[in-house]
Amino acid sequence: MTKKNPERKNADQTAKADSGKLQLSLVPTQIIKDVAEVRMYGNKKYGDSDNWKTVDVRRYVDALLRHTLEFVRNLDSVDAESGIAHYKHMACNMAFICEMMGGGVPQQCKTVEEILARDG
Repeated sequence: MTKKNPERKNADQTAKADSGKLQLSLVPTQIIKDVAEVRMYGNKKYGDSDNWKTVDVRRYVDALLRHTLEFVRNLDSVDAESGIAHYKHMACNMAFICEMMGGGVPQQCKTVEEILARDG
């Protein structure tokens, strides 16, 4: 076992230049586990871990809204098909949307108002 270096507390931090970088340790880890649970179900169902990348982003917006409406009706609700909580599906759909929108994947996303008006 090594002894702690008392000088380390005041050590010069310039050796680790991470100023301006995202502090990913601020992200709650439960959301990662929840998305993984939904992804594992999807991988078993569809047999392809990358098939989500071929789906139009608007379909994920629709799915996000459907799961959100069910969650709002009942916070403890689960998806009838998967048996997984709706809030976990919400997280997964949002993760797909974030990846597509933030990753530069060209998608034409409708507004929430357009989607709701269509489903009216």
